[in-house]
Amino acid sequence: MRVLGLSSGTSHDGIDCAVVDFTRDDDRIVGDIVHASTFAYPPPLRTALIAALPPQQTTLGAACRLDTFVGQAFANAAARVVAASGPVDLVCSHGQTVYHWVDGGDVRGTLQIGQAAWIAERLGVPVVSDLRVRDVAAGGHGAPLVSYLDLLLLSPMPGRPAALNLGGIANLTVRDSDEGAIAFDTGPGNALIDAGAMLASGRPFDAGGTIAGRGRVHEALLADLLDEPYYRRQPPKTTGKELFNAEYLSNAVSRHAPVRPEDAVRTVTELTAATVATQLRRLRVETVMVSGGGVHNPVLMGRLRTLVAPARLLGTEEVGVPPDAKEAVAFALVGWLTAHGLPATVASCTGARGARILGTIAPGAGPLRLPEPMAKPPTRLEFRGATHASVPG
Repeated sequence: MRVLGLSSGTSHDGIDCAVVDFTRDDDRIVGDIVHASTFAYPPPLRTALIAALPPQQTTLGAACRLDTFVGQAFANAAARVVAASGPVDLVCSHGQTVYHWVDGGDVRGTLQIGQAAWIAERLGVPVVSDLRVRDVAAGGHGAPLVSYLDLLLLSPMPGRPAALNLGGIANLTVRDSDEGAIAFDTGPGNALIDAGAMLASGRPFDAGGTIAGRGRVHEALLADLLDEPYYRRQPPKTTGKELFNAEYLSNAVSRHAPVRPEDAVRTVTELTAATVATQLRRLRVETVMVSGGGVHNPVLMGRLRTLVAPARLLGTEEVGVPPDAKEAVAFALVGWLTAHGLPATVASCTGARGARILGTIAPGAGPLRLPEPMAKPPTRLEFRGATHASVPG
């Protein structure tokens, strides 16, 4: 089965796409990543998204328009991928998270937009979407959903390995900890770095860590940021830009003014490294498989290497998955599992009452026909090679 995975993360800067050709071989599944690419959101759409996200207020009319425009953007990206790499049997679209409702540490609901009907209509194949809410309904946090993929990739690694994704929010999956397999959001990944970069330069991210490289850690500001109660909560736990956003950073900086913009960026870069490293050390991780946009920030990666030593950092490309495409690959796997009637969650990672089959399915052009359900999930996963392209516009 050829599955196209689509995702846009908490940096809401574009659509990550991955086409994976899955083959089941006894207890093993082999994935051939035949295409991986990223399509930037059109600037007006990204501006509208930012204007609607917390802490800003929005309207139902704006939400409806965004759901449509994001769905159409995902459909356009999917059509371009299929034109470049050939037909697919199924699409699995995570869409764009716009709100994650956390109340007293419990997740009450979650909302991803990007109406899947636009993709189904454009491609004529079934589309799995609305992936997180079933886990939330089962008492889970609805995240991290990449843990299923992470644990399969970590399974052949010796010792106590972990998978770290440095997106807008940093999330961690750890195998063989004292608590068993666990996963959770450690806190901000690039979210506050991006907010600081916008204040410092008017650009949406700190390309190559250049702004942080010019700055110094503001120790009082760092201590203030580290006092955030979220860091003291026990896993499983999730967070998002409902908490870690530009207003959050501005309020913290204002308490320590004046703070040079480059020092603010350097300080939140240190914050991300420190909060991730604290958890890796606590869980006695020996090998860390890293993915996400943060891998391109040498200041962040350099601090992580220092803070987690002697633990070893490696990129997901070493196991055949492009670091920028890992989440899209993960959602392609979720789609494959859902189509075959298999759960795609790990209850100890999300906090749900049990593993759940995820998503709703929008039929394609004809009757909905799914494969015969499988009795047992795969226990091993291997990937063959891939190419990755970042496509503007």
